[in-house]
This record gives sequence, C-alpha cells and structure tokens, in this order.
Amino acid sequence: MSVATITERPREDQSKAASVLLDVQNLHVHFETSRGRVRAVEDLSYNVKRGEVVAVVGESGSGKSVSALSIMRLLSPLTGRIPKGRIEFEGRNLLDLTNEQMREVRGRDISMIFQEPMTSLNPILTIGLQIMEPLKIHLKMSDEEAHARAVELLTLVGIPDPAGRLDQYPHQFSGGMRQRVMIAIGLACNPKLIIADEPTTALDVTIQAQILELMKDLSRKLNIALIVITHNLGVVARYADRVIVMYAGRLVEEGNAENVFHHPRHPYSMGLLRSVPRLDRPRGARLETIEGLPPNLARMPTGCRFAPRCPFKIDICSTEPPLLPTDTGGLSRCHRQKEIAAGTISWSAAEGSVQKTEIKTGTPILSVRNLVKHFAVGSTLGTSGVVRAVQDVNLEIFAGETLGLVGESGCGKTTVGRLILRLENPTSGEIHFEGTDLASADAATMKAIRRKIQVIFQDPYSSLNPRMTVGQIISEPLKVYNLVKGKRGALERVEELLAQVGLRPEMASRYPHQLSGGQRQRVGIARALAMEPSFIVCDEAVSALDVSIQGQIINLLEDLQHRLGLAYLFIAHDLAVVRHISMRVVVMYFGRVMEVSERDALYDEPLHPYTKILLDAAPIPDPTIEKSRAPRLIKGELPSHMAPPTGCVFNTRCPIATEECRTVVPPLEEKRPGHFAACIKV
Repeated sequence: MSVATITERPREDQSKAASVLLDVQNLHVHFETSRGRVRAVEDLSYNVKRGEVVAVVGESGSGKSVSALSIMRLLSPLTGRIPKGRIEFEGRNLLDLTNEQMREVRGRDISMIFQEPMTSLNPILTIGLQIMEPLKIHLKMSDEEAHARAVELLTLVGIPDPAGRLDQYPHQFSGGMRQRVMIAIGLACNPKLIIADEPTTALDVTIQAQILELMKDLSRKLNIALIVITHNLGVVARYADRVIVMYAGRLVEEGNAENVFHHPRHPYSMGLLRSVPRLDRPRGARLETIEGLPPNLARMPTGCRFAPRCPFKIDICSTEPPLLPTDTGGLSRCHRQKEIAAGTISWSAAEGSVQKTEIKTGTPILSVRNLVKHFAVGSTLGTSGVVRAVQDVNLEIFAGETLGLVGESGCGKTTVGRLILRLENPTSGEIHFEGTDLASADAATMKAIRRKIQVIFQDPYSSLNPRMTVGQIISEPLKVYNLVKGKRGALERVEELLAQVGLRPEMASRYPHQLSGGQRQRVGIARALAMEPSFIVCDEAVSALDVSIQGQIINLLEDLQHRLGLAYLFIAHDLAVVRHISMRVVVMYFGRVMEVSERDALYDEPLHPYTKILLDAAPIPDPTIEKSRAPRLIKGELPSHMAPPTGCVFNTRCPIATEECRTVVPPLEEKRPGHFAACIKV
C-alpha cells in the first residue's frame, strides 16, 4: 500500500458501523480558581457511534471545549479535575489509563483539531516536522514515507505548493492556512475518532466545504466518528447526524439534526436558530439575538440556568428541570417542552422591514489606488521567489459605510487591511485617509492617525499581551493618548467598554489565557472601540464568536456606526454575515479584485464565476435544504503564489475559462451601473 493512499478499514471494523465508539457518562468537570470552584461541565452524558457525525453547539463558555479536552485527557493538572463520570472509548474507561497509555491513544486512535492553530502549532518547528512527527511515532513511518504522506495531506486540505511549504514555519502561513495544517495533522494517522473544535472558524467557504466533505468522506470510508464543536449552524445543518446543545455546562437538548433545526424543544435552541443571518433570506433591519449573558459558572443560579434570559420563564423554572425525552425522539431539559411541542409558546423572529442598501456618496474617508504588495520569500531548500500578495487593488470607503471584503484564505484580504493600517509598507500605490497619504506618512503623522484608525484582529490570542490583564490591555491606549483621568476614570471606562461587548466587569482582572476564544475576541473589539476611532479594520472580527454573541456584536457595530459615523472595512469569509453588515462588497482572489458591487446586487445577481462559486459553497442553516444540495466543491488546481498563472488568475479553477482567459489579464470594468467585474466572459 502506498503511503499516499487512504484505504478503507478491514471489513470486521466496517461491520461495527452502528456500534458505540465513545460513551460519555455523567461527566462532571471542575476548575479550582482564586474566585472559587468553576463547574464547567455537569452531568453530561452522550455517545457517538462509529461513522457518526455529532455536532456540539452552544455559546462560548458553555462547556463544549472543556468536555472535548476531558475526552483527550488534556485538562490542566493544576486546576482541572473530573470528580465524577466515565469516558469509555472502545469499552475502555479513558480516565483509568496511565499517562503513557493515553499518549498512545492520542493522535493514533483519537485526534483533536484545536480552535486556535497559532497556539497549537510550535512556532520554532517547520510545518513539515510537525505533520511528520505523529506519522513516525504512531505509524512507524520512515522519513521518506512520512514526507510523502505530509505532502499528500497538505494537498488534501488545499494548500498550494505543498512540497515547498513543508519547509516553512507557522508564522509564514495565513490564519486559514494554519487551520488547514491543524486539520492535516488531525487526519494524519486515520484515527477512529476526530474531535474538531471549531475546525472551520478561520476557513473561507470553499475550503470549508472541501475540508468538511473530506472529513465526511473519511467518516464513511473508514468509519471515523466526528465530534464537531462549532457555532456555524450552516455547517451543522449540512454535515451533522445528531446535534447536542449545551448551555452553562449542561446538555439542554439533543436530537437528530432535522428535528433540532425544524422542531427545537428548548427555548435556548430556538433562540440560537433565530440569531443566525441567512443567505437565502433578505437582510432585516437588525439581527435577532438572545438578550443577556450566560451565567457565571462559579456562582450558578438555582433552577433552570437559562431562566434569566428566557422569555417564557414561569414560577416552576426556579427549580432544576430534568432531562426528559421529547415527542421528536430527542431529549430536552425544559419544564415547558410539551407546550413548545404543542405550539402554544414560540420564539418567532421579530417582524421587521427588509433593509435596503444605503449608498454613501461624497468624498471618501479612505481611498486606495493601484495598491501592490510583494513579499520576498525563501526556504531551507535554498529556493526563493516573490509572493505577489496584492496586485493593483483599488477601493473607496465613505464615512458611515461598511465595505465588505471577501475571498478565500490567502487571497490578500488581510494584507490589504495591514497595508491600510501601515503594519506593512506597500510595494507601490497610494492609501489616502482623510486627505493624508499613509503610504508616505512619517512616524509622527502615523501616531496621530492611529487613534482614528483601529483594528480588530483575526487571532484574538496572538493580538493580546499574555502578561497583561484584560483591564490593562484595554486601558493602556487610553492612558497613552490621555483619554481618561486617573485610575478611577480608567476603571470606569474599561467596565463600560466590557459591558458594550457583552463581558462582565470582573473579566478586567483576568488574563487572556483564562478566557474562551470568543471572550478574547470581544476584548479585542473593546480595545479597538476604546480609542473612539472614525475607521476600523475588522479582520474576521466575529469569526470566533458564537451566533448569539455574534449577533450582539454586529448590532453593536452598526449602532456605533449610526451614532458616531464610523466606517468599517469588514474582512470576513462568512458570506451571510457580510451580506448583513456591508453596504458594498469587494471580492478578491489571489491578490486581485474580481468583483465590486452594492450588496444586494452582488448577492442576487453575481457576475464573476468566482463570486458565484463562493455563494454556492456557503452553507444554509437548514438540514432540509442542505441535504437536497449536491456538494458545492470548487474544481481545478489551486495555483502557487510563487508562480501565479498567466492571464486571469482564476483561469485554473474557472468553469467557463477559455484560451483567451489564459493569456489576457481582465481589467476591472463597470458591467452594470455601479457593478464592476474583472472577467472577459461577462
């Protein structure tokens, strides 16, 4: 058997497709902190069958990731403990295994794809070494076999020039590409169970579709079971067989995907579903959200934990509800589930008018002209070249406008944002902000301008100082620019900003590592808002947030925009979110602009083949719709940034490309009033 070939498991394993692989029973997980005992998971029970895809959903801090880390036995030995419960994998209780026995299970039989690839990848080791390590340890491959398998894995997850990129380091990859590397490591040894903690958070829709189709295909071929922890309900609708909904450390609903989506039996599940922006529906005035915040796990309320945020609470909700079977064959932890089933209470989306796009005019606050950025790169093999990250980009943003910037990972979106922020110097081109050319501005000019231009970074962990508390992180720029008076003024402003982004005041005393991924992202947003800027670059600002908090943050950004006249460059891969928040949209591919249009025109009648593929690949949070759609996978070869194709950069993957497309670089032309596309076939 070639090491570059995925083969099916022996028939005796195939015959066990319906048997239980993982059985979690009455799991309790506690953390001992200076503020008391945090009951992160309580009385959690569920099982996963061979070849089954189980999605675990819920807000940040609900216990999803902690339960996964418990299965992997990766809880901190200093603060985390499991006082009660069993975790049986193939009949063995993982909690009874020695550390050495558990190390043999990890990576070989159970693998985990973590939420934050930059903190999971070793920054001083090459990508190749990190992929090859489990292959050598668990599968006893030689260097040559492991290298060949590593190349195959990078090819599977859609990384161009895989052989050359094995010699690069994590910081030389974009956020989306680092996530793909983590997925490649997780798939390396063909494990029996993959736990994927937000596996597609940093991925664009086309790669997301490819990765999830690959994982689903492996699940079918090899009987690999998948536990997918995610806040992307479109992904859940497309791929999950069963759904587990968690809230405040408890399982509140469980059932097959179609029943949970179409017939939820818990108010929290109903609230999550109504919070999601959808591509198949017109944009409403505001996103629906679940008001309030999850409870403090160190001071849990009595009775139903969702009651403080539930619009249907009654007196009986002051007592703890049991987890009982529902009429749909699932489970629900709600006193009023029978009334929900009867339809006497419902949490319908509030009616509101469809919001039309408001086109801004006048003098743009930001104008980018002929922007070019090239990076010189090399490798340990002695090869070198130039990456043309941004090629001849033009865009304008007006005061009070949100410009959406979308495209696949590595297309140059983040680089454009960094150039505007002057975190990178352009190779050529102009960047005018309020009349000042940032490309040639000196340090003193940039210091004054930086207060007006802020950024919300994609990776909240690497952008926050791990040695500073949240309060210190947010107050530091306030003190540098003398925006507050004294410690009391700084404390009050920090608490106000934390409240704006949905965090409690006590979070100010915590360090970044003590927060969940979504909470860290909210701290980054609070820090950006602290400077009272006029323009914010939002680089995947809500990608790490669960749907209810995402809705709150988007509504907050829109409220601030209306109140303060803020302008946003909203870089994202979630096309539904971009449709909701943006007024105009720019589509990029391989460093070039493919299409620019007013939001509704672009989503309703896209002109460029690449835009059509992006929209087609985006999942819709409805299992009935998703199960009836064929997989929307982009075809063709992903080119290398070191050797881009001649002519149109999209010609290697375009379904309508001709010979002319391989020789002519199409200009960005106005095909309809206000609608621009770079395609000679349109």
